[in-house]
Amino acid sequence: MQLPEGAAHSRRTDNTLVKALARAFRWKRMLESGEFATIAELADLEGIAPSYITRVLRLTLLAPDLVEALLDARQGPEVTLVRLLEQLPENWAEQRQDLS
Repeated sequence: MQLPEGAAHSRRTDNTLVKALARAFRWKRMLESGEFATIAELADLEGIAPSYITRVLRLTLLAPDLVEALLDARQGPEVTLVRLLEQLPENWAEQRQDLS
């Protein structure tokens, strides 16, 4: 479907993606503060598989401007949580290129 020329795209927040970002940064803070010594301990408390926590924690490695764009719903429809949980490059410039 194409919008008429000059029509604004409606932005819609991806709540699943926002929740995953919030969890990632919360978990990172919990680990860095020493509240939990390992991902396994954190996973046990959260009732989530350690492998899932590890994948979600990768979201904390996104370029800050990409995180901001995701929170402001400025990402394209192709940028989904599933795509972000795939292996992304660590280099922020490469991330921007991959997600544009």
